[in-house]
Amino acid sequence: MKLLIIEDDENILSFLKRGFEEDANIVDSALDGEDGEYLALLNSYDVIISDWMLPFKSGIEIVQSLREKNITTPVIMLSAKGEIEDKITGLQYGADDYLAKPFSFAELTARVEALHRRNVSKGLNLITFGNLSINTDTKIVMKESNTIELTAKEYELLMFLIRNKNSYVSNSMIEDQLWNNQEYINSNVIQVTIYHLRKKLGKELIKSNRGFGYKIAV
Repeated sequence: MKLLIIEDDENILSFLKRGFEEDANIVDSALDGEDGEYLALLNSYDVIISDWMLPFKSGIEIVQSLREKNITTPVIMLSAKGEIEDKITGLQYGADDYLAKPFSFAELTARVEALHRRNVSKGLNLITFGNLSINTDTKIVMKESNTIELTAKEYELLMFLIRNKNSYVSNSMIEDQLWNNQEYINSNVIQVTIYHLRKKLGKELIKSNRGFGYKIAV
């Protein structure tokens, strides 16, 4: 399985990541809600394990955002909150399972495997808006009935704009998210990537405002 773990306690995160990787799973991780949501939108996962209380954005807010974008990846919510009302709240907002802390790793593993089995036959994770649909499993973008070929960076930028829909993102924000491992990028790279996205997906899709950046308005 490919898993995403969102947990701000580094010790717990390290323990869970190591445990699942020892069982031959692929594991991505994030220490705060914003990074976790970004990974959840950018990549396809079999199951997401998220803490409830996180910096910047809570686990509940992440689940709400994913469900609003029609991403159906199963989510297990971890929380020190153990009351029945809290469990009901988590499930009502779109979580698929709830596990109160402290918990045994064996129980968490069993719940992850059960959710994965249940989800296998459900179909694809799709994000749809306007005349576009994005399959986050295959990273295939469709415009009406036509497949649109995007480069890796074009796809990443499109997903970043979707994640921040209706809000402008600046050049520096885009550079930090898409090219953060490079010391320097050509100043025209972002503009060129935006140009190609507009050419492939439609000029009206991505709005721009000098001094503010770019946004997708939905």
